[in-house]
Amino acid sequence: MSDVNMRASSSSGLTDSEAREFHSIFVTSFIAFTVIAIIAHFLVWQWRPWLPGPNGYATTTSLMDGVAFVKSFLA
Repeated sequence: MSDVNMRASSSSGLTDSEAREFHSIFVTSFIAFTVIAIIAHFLVWQWRPWLPGPNGYATTTSLMDGVAFVKSFLA
């Protein structure tokens, strides 16, 4: 008999130990992805908040000053 026929029946076709191993890898990967996403969102918020303050997006001029500054080094 093959190994597949000897396994306990489950909807996924995995044994209990395989399912636990897959679950632990999945949870670890999900937590790592969530931490990276939170850090990325925080950094983007620091760079350019997506909710403007009372003066609107006043940082646009400073962004253009930064672009001009970088262009002066590249030229």
